[in-house]
Amino acid sequence: MIEGVKIKKLRRLTDERGWLTEILRRDDEMFERFGQVYVTAAYTDVVKAWHMHKKQTDNMTCIKGCVKLVLYDGRQGSKTKGEINEFTIEDKSPLLVRVPPEVWHGFKAIGETAIIINIPTELYNYENPDEHRLPPDTDIIPYKWDLKPGLKHG
Repeated sequence: MIEGVKIKKLRRLTDERGWLTEILRRDDEMFERFGQVYVTAAYTDVVKAWHMHKKQTDNMTCIKGCVKLVLYDGRQGSKTKGEINEFTIEDKSPLLVRVPPEVWHGFKAIGETAIIINIPTELYNYENPDEHRLPPDTDIIPYKWDLKPGLKHG
């Protein structure tokens, strides 16, 4: 496991009315601080990669559909530099993944449109975003996505 990455299986409480899943609580050992919460969608077979943050920790889960979340540790001085982690996260067996600062990450929707919630530790700064990007087919990260031609990736 990449240094600083944490995972937590989420419990889905289901009854005849529907279901409920707690994602992150203030008293959770994974909780660091609150910046904001946002939801994003990825269409089938679309890759949203690569990006990383210098200050921000991301706490990500998939609440609809299925995604392959991939992390790459390119940090100088990290004990796990060069390591890749892959997580398959789906709505029926949700998983929360904590992505520390400076770890490159991205995801691909598998099978249908996927809905992802992220709870970052920092508020998004529109004037000076803490967001660094590489294209999904970069040679800097030794990972090959199955990029479907004709789809917008990145």
